[in-house]
Amino acid sequence: MRKTNLLILLLLSMVLAAQAQIQHIEWQGVQRDYLVKTPAEFNETMPVLYFLHGLGDNITHLDNEFHFQQVADEFGWMMVVPQALNEGNGTMWNAYLTYSTTDDSGFLMALLDSLSVQYPVNQDSVFFTGFSMGGFMTHRMAIEHGDRITACAPVSGLITSPMSHFTPVAPVKMLHIHGTNDPVVGYDGNSQYFGMDLGLSVDEILEYWKNANHCVDEPVIDTFPDLHNDGLRFIRYTYGGDAELQHIKVIGGNHSWYHSDTQYDISYLNEIHRFFVTGSGGNVGLTEPQTTNLCFWPNPTSGSCNVSVDADSNLEVIDLHGRVMFKRDVKKGVNQLDLRVLPEGLYIVKTSEGKTMKVMVK
Repeated sequence: MRKTNLLILLLLSMVLAAQAQIQHIEWQGVQRDYLVKTPAEFNETMPVLYFLHGLGDNITHLDNEFHFQQVADEFGWMMVVPQALNEGNGTMWNAYLTYSTTDDSGFLMALLDSLSVQYPVNQDSVFFTGFSMGGFMTHRMAIEHGDRITACAPVSGLITSPMSHFTPVAPVKMLHIHGTNDPVVGYDGNSQYFGMDLGLSVDEILEYWKNANHCVDEPVIDTFPDLHNDGLRFIRYTYGGDAELQHIKVIGGNHSWYHSDTQYDISYLNEIHRFFVTGSGGNVGLTEPQTTNLCFWPNPTSGSCNVSVDADSNLEVIDLHGRVMFKRDVKKGVNQLDLRVLPEGLYIVKTSEGKTMKVMVK
């Protein structure tokens, strides 16, 4: 009997702990739900990363899929996962939809203000990402609140036609990721799944943000190394400007969030985080294999990695204080490296010929 009572108490505590993860805030007379995950260790303040779910999704399913506590601990960031309201066809964000009066834009910023009272939030490090309709909403947040948001990374989400008539309040760093074979939110702005036009095409979105961020016309183009038999090619376009604009074009990509860099050539969340913390593109792969003389992958790396050079060289890994943290002679071709001795952080890889690139060790 005693063992049974203990088991019941244990199960009850587990249920209560799970329920306690979901918090609430009242906005416009409606209870809004959200999930917050704080890192086990952080400095005086924490960067904040919002993750906006797709149409019909919910924060419990999203947390089970992405394990946001692990993400918070790995990045040292607060993860905020808000819940959209059910508008009759499932949960959906009002990414400027003519038939919705829900002020999701105001709710998300009110939530930020509320969290800033409860937690040591770094107001200069506020980031948004989202998938599908969450990507649509991420674009809206960048347009309306770019003066408070540091950078945004919508995935498989567009700018709605009504939203495209708004002028962004400020330039904002932007990374847009989209698959060319997406049948739900088409690369060309159309949806095979819904049979309708959803908004601007990806090319039009790039022009929109190039103008808003005062970017150059011609991008720097580099291709991620094709390391896995995933049927995909990941190409990055980087536009310099008042705020950097990047686009990762996923050749053959469908309406999916590609998780693992052990199955795919990149992991979306890792690449998004890398963009947020470094804000510089290029040098992750090969622009032209026959002319590139420094290639490093995977990037970010957990320690075991590869470097390719077109001539024998002396390789140095330098931290942001200019200290040489790792040194090795490398041969022409592909060399395997073990950087697990290095603390997590951003480094510069430099060859004796003066070629450099940024590398994130996680």
